[in-house]
Amino acid sequence: MEQRQPVRYPRVKLLLIFAAFAAPIVTAWAMLTWQIGIPSNDTAHGQVHVGAPLLDDWPLSDKPQKNDVWILVFDCTSLCDERMDELWRLHRALGREASRLERLRIGGSAQALPGEVVNRWLVEPEWREENGVWLMDPFGRPALSFNNAVPAADILDDIRHLFKVNPL
Repeated sequence: MEQRQPVRYPRVKLLLIFAAFAAPIVTAWAMLTWQIGIPSNDTAHGQVHVGAPLLDDWPLSDKPQKNDVWILVFDCTSLCDERMDELWRLHRALGREASRLERLRIGGSAQALPGEVVNRWLVEPEWREENGVWLMDPFGRPALSFNNAVPAADILDDIRHLFKVNPL
């Protein structure tokens, strides 16, 4: 009959197990308390704090229909043909996720591109930006706003991220 070897240093082993489980909690507390190692950059390329009201409250000539999809709204005021084309290409770049997004263009004299709805301002609100782009959630709430300096590729990244974290 074989004899069992006594466990050596049982208290040390217990302390090591306790330290292995407590270390992440202590590290997280220290990072939060002293603000060490916490990223300060936002992941969104657009503005998250949007000053626009709900889409239903916008002074538009035709009220947009609710289709339970995200809406990319573009205020086409001046020299916007290039931006219209970029947003159309952005919509196509979504691939199979393209059905989750609709495009609404406000203003402009060009004919509507495929998949685009054209509307007009009844009264120009003070919060609007010239050639601005807003991303509205399926409930008509503004999620992000982009000025005309934000490239379409960055807008596409934000839309893909939102689609990924908000599956329908």
